[in-house]
Amino acid sequence: MFVDSHCHLDYHQRDGDLEEVVARAKRAGVNELVTICTKVSEFETVRDIAAQFDKVWCTLGIHPHEADNEALPTPEELVTLAAHPKVVGIGETGLDYFYEHSARDAQKESLRVHIEASRCTGLPLIVHSRDADDDMIQILGEAHAVDPFPGVIHCFTSGPELAEKAVEIGFYVSFSGIVTFKNAEDLRTIAKSLPLDRILIETDAPYLAPVPNRGKRNEPAYVVHVAERLAAILNMDTETIAAATTDNFHRLFSRVNG
Repeated sequence: MFVDSHCHLDYHQRDGDLEEVVARAKRAGVNELVTICTKVSEFETVRDIAAQFDKVWCTLGIHPHEADNEALPTPEELVTLAAHPKVVGIGETGLDYFYEHSARDAQKESLRVHIEASRCTGLPLIVHSRDADDDMIQILGEAHAVDPFPGVIHCFTSGPELAEKAVEIGFYVSFSGIVTFKNAEDLRTIAKSLPLDRILIETDAPYLAPVPNRGKRNEPAYVVHVAERLAAILNMDTETIAAATTDNFHRLFSRVNG
């Protein structure tokens, strides 16, 4: 059985086929999904989607693209909202210097607030990092040295140094459909270097559909293709990857267990 540790089911709701998407995931053996919040102002929508389905969970946070547009809550306000039993993580948050839709200082401030909420709740931090490896390594390293917290670098596309730092501080590294792309050999090399007990899989749906569905709208059922490609990269069978990434998911997202 598989887990999609990071998808955006609110997009499928807007497309009008949310129930069909979740049903297709279950038929494909993808039994648990985490739908990710990117704006606190839209948290209720994300939370209500999770509440409609068994084994669908959600997170709470502000995407770095939205750091200039969303009112930044206090850590205490995030902690209060995260008390809902369907909330299993804080984020996604992070740094994106590729698009820079928000000022870098605003992104950093938002990231630090989310880190504090992760510490206070014990819920894992879901980190988005693009073209920001040096600052991400510094911020996560300094924050972890003060008081550790759990987390994952989602949709990993960064360099080996950030992957090493993530493992060093006890984080997980999550691979999306990008790992199946023809031009992603560097990413596959990083995947080979990581301990199996630190790897997660995701779709980031509706984005980044894996081969053989590249170019189409992505959906959680396609996480199976990510697992299959990782199995080939690591010279393992798909069942082993499915079991390991599911175990890792339950270890990180501990609220789903109880």
